[in-house]
Amino acid sequence: MEKKTQRHYNITVYIRRFDPDKDSAPRQQQYTIQVEKGLTVLDGLTLIKQTQDPTVGYRFSCRMGICGSCGMLINGKPGLACNTQILDVTESALTLAPLPNFAIIRDLVGDLVPMFGVLKGIQPYIQRSDVGEMENPTMEYFQTPHQLEEFLQFTYCIKCGSCMSACPTMATDEEYLGPMPLTQAYRYNTDSRDDAGDARRETVSSCHALFNCHYAAECSNVCPKGVDPARAIQLMKKDLVLRYFGLRKKKKCAHVQRAPDKSTYKPKIEAPPFTVDQ
Repeated sequence: MEKKTQRHYNITVYIRRFDPDKDSAPRQQQYTIQVEKGLTVLDGLTLIKQTQDPTVGYRFSCRMGICGSCGMLINGKPGLACNTQILDVTESALTLAPLPNFAIIRDLVGDLVPMFGVLKGIQPYIQRSDVGEMENPTMEYFQTPHQLEEFLQFTYCIKCGSCMSACPTMATDEEYLGPMPLTQAYRYNTDSRDDAGDARRETVSSCHALFNCHYAAECSNVCPKGVDPARAIQLMKKDLVLRYFGLRKKKKCAHVQRAPDKSTYKPKIEAPPFTVDQ
């Protein structure tokens, strides 16, 4: 039986290089690598760094599409270098650049610190009025499957910044909160265990926030995890409008419930005795 050989491609890689401490403007540098099926953009960058140019700057951590560290512009589209295979994008030329709408630390590394500063401002964590019970829990907070489904999709965000880089409002308004923080505001406002929705709604309804979004939906198009920030923003707009006209009831926060003691638990309805038809 004839053994099939793996086909290789010679790919020209164009990397935007820029060091703010040394360079007056970004420049493009060219490399050539041999690529076979399965090689990711991150693998290609590592190959260049190990065999051609150790000065190329890029960021990564998990290499599994979980941490969001390796977000960059790949042939003009924001994505994760670790889960983008080169041959899925091109068979000839690959152009890499840092994510737009972020300051450049060096080469392909964008400064995500301002984004996380905005995220911190929307208080992305569960807050309760019963502080004592939350800090020293004696019971559990229960949710129905439906309550979980209402916000579950928006918990998959890995904070990679792809949505922020694709947002046209971010490109024209430096103070705009951005799709990622707004999505996380909706995620916690919808969580039945949370009590801090009023504070977040005040933040997202201010200037340079929720209503500056004009629904281009590019944030959802580029999200590597399918979070759909555009949907979250539109749902939050709907929620604010309904509240303004008094058409939405105040969310009932999940109460603390004691977990059943399995050692003494008995079903409410006992099974009928087993009988055999004669």
